[in-house]
Amino acid sequence: MPKKKLTNYEQQVLEAFEKGEFTVLDQAEDKKERYQSYAHATAAKNKSISLRISERDLQQLKTKSLEVGIPYQTLLNALIHQFNTGKIELSL
Repeated sequence: MPKKKLTNYEQQVLEAFEKGEFTVLDQAEDKKERYQSYAHATAAKNKSISLRISERDLQQLKTKSLEVGIPYQTLLNALIHQFNTGKIELSL
């Protein structure tokens, strides 16, 4: 089976991982369960949308999702849910 060519971003993540630049988060499992519960709470009535986001913000979102161990769409959904329920506030 031929090797898949990595994107520049994927190569950077791989190199950082191999250098040991990633750290284990003590609360990662708790956060994962919490975000999964947010996703589950809204899963019954999900609606697909299109959203324009800067490439930089998307890459940062994907990096954060790797840190907490959940898909970036789930993380984004959890953030929206937290904002809508008043658990987080927008600060500009």
